[in-house]
Amino acid sequence: MSKVTAAPVLAATALGSFAWARHAELPVIPTIATSLAVVIPLYAVVWLSWIFPFYVSELRHVPTVPGFPLWGQFVDIITEECGVPQRRWHKEHGPIIRYFFPFGAERLSIADDEALKQMTVKNPYNYPKPVRAKLWMVRILGEGVLLAEGPEHVHQRKSLAPGFSIQSIRALTPVFWEKSLLLAKCWRQEMTAERVSTKSFEVLEWLNRTTLDIIGSAGFGYDINSLENPGTPIREAYRLVFAFDLSSRIMHGLQAFIPASKYIPSKMNNDVRVSREIILNKATQIIREKQEQAEQNTTAKDILALIARDNKKLQAKGEAGLSFETMRDQVMTFLGAGHDTTATGVAWTIHLLSTHPEIQSRLREEIKDHMPFLFNQRTRLDPERIASADADQLPFLDNVCRESLRFIPPIPMTVRQAVADDYLGPYKVPAGTVVYILANVINRLPMYWGPTVDEFDPDRWDNLPATFTANAFMTFLQGPRGCIGRKFAETEMKVLLCCLLSMYEFKRDPNTPNPEDWKMWRLVLRPKDGVTVKATAI
Repeated sequence: MSKVTAAPVLAATALGSFAWARHAELPVIPTIATSLAVVIPLYAVVWLSWIFPFYVSELRHVPTVPGFPLWGQFVDIITEECGVPQRRWHKEHGPIIRYFFPFGAERLSIADDEALKQMTVKNPYNYPKPVRAKLWMVRILGEGVLLAEGPEHVHQRKSLAPGFSIQSIRALTPVFWEKSLLLAKCWRQEMTAERVSTKSFEVLEWLNRTTLDIIGSAGFGYDINSLENPGTPIREAYRLVFAFDLSSRIMHGLQAFIPASKYIPSKMNNDVRVSREIILNKATQIIREKQEQAEQNTTAKDILALIARDNKKLQAKGEAGLSFETMRDQVMTFLGAGHDTTATGVAWTIHLLSTHPEIQSRLREEIKDHMPFLFNQRTRLDPERIASADADQLPFLDNVCRESLRFIPPIPMTVRQAVADDYLGPYKVPAGTVVYILANVINRLPMYWGPTVDEFDPDRWDNLPATFTANAFMTFLQGPRGCIGRKFAETEMKVLLCCLLSMYEFKRDPNTPNPEDWKMWRLVLRPKDGVTVKATAI
């Protein structure tokens, strides 16, 4: 039985009150107002928060977190790190749990292996992102492959696949090396200017600029160059969008429930409007230039050029290619989601290495064994050596990256809403149910990872427990909705670490807040005050 929504209840109350007022010769407006004043609290407290969730809902048989559904577990959710309360509840109540947002709004969190397969592989398009969850993201990321749903997502992913093949990414690796080495050089220049060999850097901001430059060059053949020009408008746009001040957090939360609040003349809304205009204009410029170049340049290796050429072949065969607007939205998606996620992942990795010096030293030795040229300033920029360097050949580096992405996943969760009735595990999930897949929960559950789950241990990847499954690692999701840019991000991450660790040793800066103490979530899970480490030149 589905939940009776507020609109028909209020309409019926108003209509009944009107009829009663006319029959009893009472004043109409006060009678309706009095009736609504009685019915609304009864509807919210008695029906939504008591009778429906406990006695009527088809989800009432799902293990439920204790608490009164009128306010639910909302305080825990908004005051703790994204996923941490659910991690606690799963350990206590099992791999599929129900909890509540205010006024009895039911939520499911799924960590069960078979249920995850059902959502991500067997029936993924039954679980699109809820409209509310997309509202602010679509303004900045466009309706690209990240936010597209159903047949449109299938079409876009097929069209984008050539640009993200292993061969395409290998061809782009020199761009990764170029920008990563430029980052290391910029730090060395600052040290030289200050005549120091150790300096504190807020690495997240630097890495955001680096990965933005990488996606610009490797993705579109477009040199953003925010590393050397940090005030470039496109970088400023993303800095405004991901602001974490209190008023911005309140406005983002409000817009999830009241979409029209985006029209309130607040600073956050103005920042988003200005940022969207900058990002949209840049994406439009890039696409127009790429289309103009497509006719003359048939050898460009950037992702957009490959997609454009494949798109042209599809259209020549009479198949539907990607429209100008869809291509523009892909650029918006790649620019936004493609740079911030990797930058955040690398920043957390550097932080973890700074707090585990023995792992950092071991990783540096592996890099030195495989790529000694990086440790010599005379050979570091040798194009032949760079061309032959393969970060995928370093097994401990691979383990460190995977363990960091497990331990602190840059994207901690995804939310879905069932289109049609389905079964997740033994439980029927009615259409309209909101379901969460929380990487920051699943990646840290002992049921998959064993008793050392809360330790940062790269060696665990060489001896995974028998309880491990592919769905135990949800940083990139799984199935057709899994991250299309996974290999791009992994390669980029490894190259950045090779360059930085060959030139610097990292230690925690005790004069700055521990970034693990307060992680903020908006698209990515980032520290409130960034990641500041002490870098010592090698």
